[in-house]
Amino acid sequence: MTLKEFLEYNFIDTESFKLNVYHILAAIVILLVARIIVWTIKRIATRYFKTKNIDPGRSYAFLQILKYIIYTIALLLALEAMGISLTLLIGGAAALMVGIGLGLQQTFNDLISGIILLVEGSVEVGDIIEIDGVVGSVTAIGIRTSKVETRDKISIVIPNSKLVVDKAINWSHNAEPTRFQVDIGVAYDSDVELVTNLLLQVAKEHKDVLTHPKPQIQFKDFGNSSLDFSLHFFSKEYLRIVFIRSEIRYQILKLFRENKIEIPYPQQDVWLRNTSSAIENKQ
Repeated sequence: MTLKEFLEYNFIDTESFKLNVYHILAAIVILLVARIIVWTIKRIATRYFKTKNIDPGRSYAFLQILKYIIYTIALLLALEAMGISLTLLIGGAAALMVGIGLGLQQTFNDLISGIILLVEGSVEVGDIIEIDGVVGSVTAIGIRTSKVETRDKISIVIPNSKLVVDKAINWSHNAEPTRFQVDIGVAYDSDVELVTNLLLQVAKEHKDVLTHPKPQIQFKDFGNSSLDFSLHFFSKEYLRIVFIRSEIRYQILKLFRENKIEIPYPQQDVWLRNTSSAIENKQ
């Protein structure tokens, strides 16, 4: 068998469609060329973005969109090279989409949301987000799903529609520092001025608490068992904020014990009426 005969050998030979070795090799070459083009553009673009100090999230979004476009064109050309009519393929795909569209509504929603994220840049790689009570750093944005690494170094996959439609908090987009708070209750006989000064001292001494805007103390309420205060402070450490609050509570407890300030247990007074008559009836 000659090389020409080998290349023209038909794996599939029907009246409407023929598939031979040449068609398969042509499709493989097209996909390989597309892969090389993507790799080359990625290297050149990465260097360019670094020299221009372009935001990593924006550069990642640009490369992702470009990659999808190139691979989509390459796939269509590969199918054409294999003798598959794109007109027939598009017509069949349209009929198929009508049949299964209802079952894939959520998938299409995620796909469109992924395109919106990559173009709009509302969420970018490296951003710290909070969604459904989970806080983490975005490590990848795909066309349908995104990956977020939580504080516990657990990688979770989130559908893109949740980042677009749901109420997702993007802490990295805050131009100003965010205010947080720590609540504390003290006994009713405590010196409230001393309590205020100690809480401010704790905030000022913590390295991750900003000095501007200044920390503030709020006398919230007269509680059932305690005088309720809140320490309000500003910080830019969004990912570590739970540990910052923990460190502040440790220091508050230490200073309160040193200064004889009591943190009361919840307590309730019970008053008994007509106890004498109840005892007489029992006897």
